[in-house]
Amino acid sequence: MAEFDVELASARIAEQAARAESEASARFARSGPVVGKAASDGIEVQVAPGGLLTGLTIHRSALRHGSAVLADQILELAQRATRRAGDRMYHALAPVVDASQLETLGYEPIPDDDPDAETYSYGGGSR
Repeated sequence: MAEFDVELASARIAEQAARAESEASARFARSGPVVGKAASDGIEVQVAPGGLLTGLTIHRSALRHGSAVLADQILELAQRATRRAGDRMYHALAPVVDASQLETLGYEPIPDDDPDAETYSYGGGSR
């Protein structure tokens, strides 16, 4: 039975990780920050991948519905923006990271016929 060289295997994994990091960094440098955005009825939401709120704009016209409706709209838009951010992250990293690993991290593509789908590009062609 052949011996398994743990040091060689770990060196290969470290090399693959470093290469993926370098390629991903280059892609992010070309595309800029990955965020998801959604807007409706005078409310604009921006989130980072994973759903961290990074921007919220509420126009006066949105205030007429009351606080409960406003809160529901903000949460709905934040969920839509989070899906979009995950989709963008998926497409930005797909060339350098295995799709199953991206989905494990919560980054999934949005089908083109989904209302949340957007058209964008990552330093190359458009989606």
